[in-house]
Amino acid sequence: MVAGPPAQVDVVVEAAGWLGAVPRAEALLRRAVRAVLAHEGASGHVALLLTDDARIRRLNAGFRGREKATNVLSFPAGALGALTLGDVALSLQACRREALAEGRPLAAHAAHLAIHGTLHLLGHDHLHPAQARRMEQAEARILRRLGFANPWKQAMGKPPVGKRAHDSMANGPIATGSPA
Repeated sequence: MVAGPPAQVDVVVEAAGWLGAVPRAEALLRRAVRAVLAHEGASGHVALLLTDDARIRRLNAGFRGREKATNVLSFPAGALGALTLGDVALSLQACRREALAEGRPLAAHAAHLAIHGTLHLLGHDHLHPAQARRMEQAEARILRRLGFANPWKQAMGKPPVGKRAHDSMANGPIATGSPA
């Protein structure tokens, strides 16, 4: 990971519903991204797009060929620059649906998805059981540091609704000037 200047996290609120749904959404999610970078010993720039199902569906179709809405998309910068880590997009509606289904506060689930997406930017994945376990453990530790419960410990052993269903690792940026 890139060591150097402190983390810069730009939050773009494209779907205004985020501001009413999650108190201080920008500050909370900025803290979540910075907590990931601190946990991983990384620094650099991350752009976080707070959007809706319609926009995330277009991004998913355009970059991944999947014509469906999803909860979180990650766009690692790769060769774009040593100081730019990439972009993460979160859908408010998907986040709400999952939080409700899991019985979790919306703010906690939004923080979890921001953490999840940022971990993808840093090379984490969940394609294999060992990878998934490491990623889940990192998510739980970071969430605990932010004051949130471990989402992987559910009543009666039920996994969270979004478990390993996150669509991520798309190819391309989602910054505000990008075409959908």
